[in-house]
Amino acid sequence: MRWLTNLRENGFRIFQFVDNTFNLPPSYAKALCRKIIQAGLNIRLLCIIYPKWIDGELVALMARAGCRQVSLGFESGSDRIMRAFNKQFDKEEVRAGSKMFREAGIERMGFLLLGGPGETKDTAEESLSFADSLNLDALKITTGIRIYPRTPLARTAIAEGVMKLDEDLLEPRDYMAAGMRDWLPERIAEYRISRPWVN
Repeated sequence: MRWLTNLRENGFRIFQFVDNTFNLPPSYAKALCRKIIQAGLNIRLLCIIYPKWIDGELVALMARAGCRQVSLGFESGSDRIMRAFNKQFDKEEVRAGSKMFREAGIERMGFLLLGGPGETKDTAEESLSFADSLNLDALKITTGIRIYPRTPLARTAIAEGVMKLDEDLLEPRDYMAAGMRDWLPERIAEYRISRPWVN
């Protein structure tokens, strides 16, 4: 906490907590917010939130501590794809958390990561519809998933012939589910036309 106070005393006022771990564990996030409130730091927080274990107490503390925007890294609106991504939450938890932040006056940005293993046109459309239903303030959509060495995605890409076993991944390589490479970018471009809040 002292580091935050020192930065505030030196004129810094806006702080962004990156990676979707601000609320992991929730007890730490609540304790941090309480200390910020008690210190009267008058700062602005932007946080990336893991869309699980969000409750009214946490949201209220975040708002009082100066949180003005959260990014919800749900990455899909399909429970099946969320399970494939090993997410430990489902759509209803995302929806509930998003609603609590909205009611607290905290802006919400969502993230969709489309085209991963098992993605189909139907699951992509399900994700887009889900994002629409949240009435977010902003939405960032990424198509394709970067492949990192020795990960489950790399093993999938090798098994599907997308890359070779000994391929150097220093240069970024993206995975895109079969049948999605031509359709998905066009569909996202079309989706963005009437939604200026989508990046």
